[in-house]
Amino acid sequence: MALLSRRSFTQKIVKGTAAIAVTSQIPIAQACMQTNKKSLGIALVGLGSYSKGQLAPGLLKTKHCHLAGIVTGSLEKIAPWREEYDIPENNVYSYENFDEIAGNSDIDIVYVVLPNSMHKEFSIRAAQAGKHVICEKPMAMSVQECQDIIGACNANNVKLAVGYRMQSEPSTDRLKKMISEKKYGKPHFITASAGYVSRGNPDQWRLDKSLSGGGALVNMGVYAIQGAIYAAQELPYTVTAQEYSTNPNYYNDTDETITAQLKFPSGTVASIDTSHNAKGDRIFVSCENGWIELTKAHSYGVIKGKTSDGTIIDSGPQSQQAKQMDDFALHIKEGAVNKAPGAMGLRDTIIVEAIYESIAKNGAEIKLSL
Repeated sequence: MALLSRRSFTQKIVKGTAAIAVTSQIPIAQACMQTNKKSLGIALVGLGSYSKGQLAPGLLKTKHCHLAGIVTGSLEKIAPWREEYDIPENNVYSYENFDEIAGNSDIDIVYVVLPNSMHKEFSIRAAQAGKHVICEKPMAMSVQECQDIIGACNANNVKLAVGYRMQSEPSTDRLKKMISEKKYGKPHFITASAGYVSRGNPDQWRLDKSLSGGGALVNMGVYAIQGAIYAAQELPYTVTAQEYSTNPNYYNDTDETITAQLKFPSGTVASIDTSHNAKGDRIFVSCENGWIELTKAHSYGVIKGKTSDGTIIDSGPQSQQAKQMDDFALHIKEGAVNKAPGAMGLRDTIIVEAIYESIAKNGAEIKLSL
């Protein structure tokens, strides 16, 4: 198994996508997972920093799923991962022989944790192998790619989720409940910020548009979009947007900072901002009779906030990733609600494309069909 370089990511997309078909290539009986398993096996595809630092440790805390396999293009990563997580040799795959995972009954779910340009290929290959799919956010490079992934999962009778960890987070759920119960009345104005300072390696894939599809907006901006929607508890019908750069030499291929305004049918308005050169980690909801704020809204670990009457919101230390993966496992095993379905990833990508369209048209208002 050869080391897969950053440059070869794009080459493999061109080669791999040509062979992809969304029709079922396996018997239906094989495609239907054994939902009576006590714990479902997950294979991580891509062993970068998120898999290493968040997903794999999270899988040590899950109740309904566990780490069963790995897929990597880096030969040197195999031995340390196998030793640390007791992964059998037969559950280790390369990007080239990945399709052989179809015959592995230890693995029920494939979690695609690759550069965005590879999400479509490996989500579809996983579906064709009869494995349920978690695709890390953003779901794909375009609306069409999202639709292709959804079509492949439907055709192969497997479940699909997007890696939106906040949809399983308790403090976020508490904010949603306060709004749905109208504890402070109807939301009037929402602000949602999501960003961080991305410095260091200028060759990182997130700063390469051919691999990422965009910059801060597709990376952190989807959290701000999500926050605005679950705070409003309805879908926006228009968006306007603006782009800014304070370090154009470093962020020369992808967007650095974007602001956008969303209008909702009930009259609620949201303002979102996202950046790779400024920290943002907040949701503020101004309502008729008070306000709700998450001062830690998207970070790993503790999500917390407060309200206008002094109520404290604090979920305490936790693994958001463990909760997210357990929720998907329960969806497969017991038919529980899929908290982050593929349709949600498609919806957000429609909004992302509209934001980029607005920027290209000098801040024009773009109508949304969601």
